[in-house]
Amino acid sequence: MDQAQGMAGRDETAKGDKTPRTERGRRTLRKLLDAAAVEFGERGFHDASISGITRRAGTALGSFYTYFDSKEEIFQALVRYMSEQLRDHVTPIVQAAPDEIEAERIGLASFLGFVREHKEIYRIIDEAEFVDYASYRRHYETTVERIRQRLEAGAVRGEIRSDVGEIHAWAIGGMNVFLGMRYGLWDADADIEAVAAIANDLLANGLKRRD
Repeated sequence: MDQAQGMAGRDETAKGDKTPRTERGRRTLRKLLDAAAVEFGERGFHDASISGITRRAGTALGSFYTYFDSKEEIFQALVRYMSEQLRDHVTPIVQAAPDEIEAERIGLASFLGFVREHKEIYRIIDEAEFVDYASYRRHYETTVERIRQRLEAGAVRGEIRSDVGEIHAWAIGGMNVFLGMRYGLWDADADIEAVAAIANDLLANGLKRRD
């Protein structure tokens, strides 16, 4: 893409609003975000560069500034983008589960699979704590809020205990994060379904001794 094409891209956004208005613009934006995930994932925020992102995306430098003003801005957008990708990957799967206990098992298994396909997510989210704390906190709060809503809906249906709430949701979210690190990020050979089944048994039955 030459400079003229890059400048033409500005016509795809409203003045003062960098949201793309055309399918071509949305494709370019996704290409930039996907390239940013690789660039930040491999090099980290401080060593990553805008030119590295556009080179990976195969776009002109001008196209970057059609949608973003800085490296910090695309990083913030990337945290939202990856959080939304995770949501869109897991949500339809858990919604199809027959009950809440099974939904948590399927949700964890799908999360572990997502991590294996997008290993950069951990580095990007971890760096967000220092680059853009608001994005970092929003990622975890929105993720746990979805868990809380699932739990409370399951309680209303009589599938799980009636007193579930925010603390239960954060406990499950924390467990999933560390299992994702151990068996999604560090160990690509572990049986995802087996890991999810053991964690799910813990949720369903606790740590009480079985006679």
